[in-house]
Amino acid sequence: MIRTGIGLDTHRFEPGRPLILGGVQIPHDQGLAGYSDADVLAHAVIDALLGAAGRGDIGEHFPDTDPRYAGADSLALLRDVVAELGATVVNVDATVMMERPKLGPHKAAIRASLAAVLGIAEHAVNVKATTGEGMGFVGRGEGVAAIAVATVDDPA
Repeated sequence: MIRTGIGLDTHRFEPGRPLILGGVQIPHDQGLAGYSDADVLAHAVIDALLGAAGRGDIGEHFPDTDPRYAGADSLALLRDVVAELGATVVNVDATVMMERPKLGPHKAAIRASLAAVLGIAEHAVNVKATTGEGMGFVGRGEGVAAIAVATVDDPA
């Protein structure tokens, strides 16, 4: 059975942290606040996969109240979800919303990083970027949002 899920995540900027998106460190003067490494894109993909498989959400699987996940590598969490999914990932389409830095120069590396963890071809992972056009928390440069759609082939 082909199933689709949607994931959405947001994180505010915080000085002194690295900016990690899809497992790739992006040069910037601040990173994202969060209990783990705050990889907003990986988190959105995790929720999309969990949604497609009908398995809840990231907070149920990796609660921010559990000390095991303090500073966690979000790609490792994504790898765990893929391994336990019980379904084959078909494709992922994601959009990152942020004013700066520009994501264009990093999209190929992000696609490759995500594809490797998802166990699918790079052409089955699409990463897009947009800005907030000066509106809302994204537009004011206060944080980053990501949305992802994942399709899985679930044998159940």
